[in-house]
Amino acid sequence: MTDETHTGGCHCGRVRFTARGAPLSTGWCHCTICRRTTGAPALAWVTFPRAAVEITGEPALYRSSPAGERVFCPVCGAQIAYRGDASPTIDLNVGVFDHPERHPPAAHGFHADRIPWFDAGEGLPTVENGDSP
Repeated sequence: MTDETHTGGCHCGRVRFTARGAPLSTGWCHCTICRRTTGAPALAWVTFPRAAVEITGEPALYRSSPAGERVFCPVCGAQIAYRGDASPTIDLNVGVFDHPERHPPAAHGFHADRIPWFDAGEGLPTVENGDSP
């Protein structure tokens, strides 16, 4: 394990996490469950060994499928992670990292479930601070 430390947390600050060491993988998840639990067209995630991640505060759990659960903040509702019951790893949501830019997606999961128009939209007009294009 390296000396790397990765931190993050929910919007209100009640739930925080620290992940130690290098991530095992990163990617986009296009599955229906990830889309519906986040409200986003895809979820960017970072996988770490479960033993390398400490979650503090008072997170809530939601059984999103027979195989696993979501970790989220019971106050602001921010989803923090997915934990598969039989998996030694945990998938942390990129959007809740203090430095999400450190974790660019490197693969696509459940690509067959991808919304056809989903891409980064680099050619779209940009909007700053809520102004309309």
